[in-house]
Amino acid sequence: MTQARPANLLRPQTGRPARVTNIELFFDLVYVFAVTQLSHYLIDHPTAGGGVQTLLLLAMVWLIWAYTTWVTNWLDPERIPVLLMLLALALVSLVMSAAIPFAFAGRGLAVGAAYAVMQIGRSAFAVSGLRGDRLQRNFQRILAWCVVSGALALAGGLVAGRARELLWLAAVCVDLLGGVAGFWTPGLGRSRTQDWTIEGSHFAERCQAFILIALGESILVTGATLSGLPRISGMEVATFVAAFVSSVGLWWLYFHRSAEAGAEAIASSADPGQLGRSAYHLIHPVMVAGIIVVAAGDQIALSAPGVVGQAPVSVMLLGGTALFLLGHALFKAVIWHQVSWTRIGGAAVAALLGLLAPHVSALVLSICAAAVVVAVAAADYLAERSRRASGR
Repeated sequence: MTQARPANLLRPQTGRPARVTNIELFFDLVYVFAVTQLSHYLIDHPTAGGGVQTLLLLAMVWLIWAYTTWVTNWLDPERIPVLLMLLALALVSLVMSAAIPFAFAGRGLAVGAAYAVMQIGRSAFAVSGLRGDRLQRNFQRILAWCVVSGALALAGGLVAGRARELLWLAAVCVDLLGGVAGFWTPGLGRSRTQDWTIEGSHFAERCQAFILIALGESILVTGATLSGLPRISGMEVATFVAAFVSSVGLWWLYFHRSAEAGAEAIASSADPGQLGRSAYHLIHPVMVAGIIVVAAGDQIALSAPGVVGQAPVSVMLLGGTALFLLGHALFKAVIWHQVSWTRIGGAAVAALLGLLAPHVSALVLSICAAAVVVAVAAADYLAERSRRASGR
């Protein structure tokens, strides 16, 4: 006997954890390209201003993806209208990603308009798709906030220079603060996280997928850089190995136990919406930023491993490593209310190693960054073995 589908577009209630569908995975493919574009933008603009612009663009990319993940946690991606909505978002996301290299030059309107179309269009679709469900009021509030953020993003695309940066920053702040404020809207009230009855394991799995996208991009960047070198010596090989070890270490820190345990924590939480907002929606992009920054540093280091005193390389490799470690420490603090001193200590060591930057080569900096990640992973492993031994 088949289960009757609801009149709206909600996922059917089967009593089992919601699975990630093929169309959601297809949608993610566009963001492989987006993350690559962000990494290349940072490489092409290795300055403080370029770093700020890259982080701003990352925030816009992440918010589009994350808001869509919230929607598909409730709406059924296997229903034709939802599937078509995801394909439309993928197309507009692809246009936005293609415009990223010139986002602050001649293609700002494409970025701003794409952001506005996706934030407003998706929210309006959710309002229609949730008719008759109590979540519809929630998305009416979200739609009101997205109209404001979308207008700011579009206005940013129409102007140039610092005004564009400020307007896009305002759009990002509106979309970030909206969730924190419960999307309070005059006449519609405020949403509570208890009302966001998300499927925790599905939401966690989706965010884990974005971490994998970023890590995959880091491997792609280093591999492509190595293959494009006119000459490969021992220094290039050593830098490549250090970059790979760093990527493996970042993967290990996130996916060894904490990713699965985090998914279990949000799935069993009495308020999964609150954990989804804090630990995943707000904190995960910090780790993604760290991975992207490290990948950019790896590419520059691999292109010239023997050059001494490259400030951009030290900032990207060591700063990106510290950013990831601090983001993961925040994640663990929110999920388990524990302070990860190993990650905080690793971030502090990475910062101190920056003092060596003017005196050592890019290869040495790459090895230092990898060593910090491996040391934190080893400390975690030894601490885990000690706990297990004490338990026995």
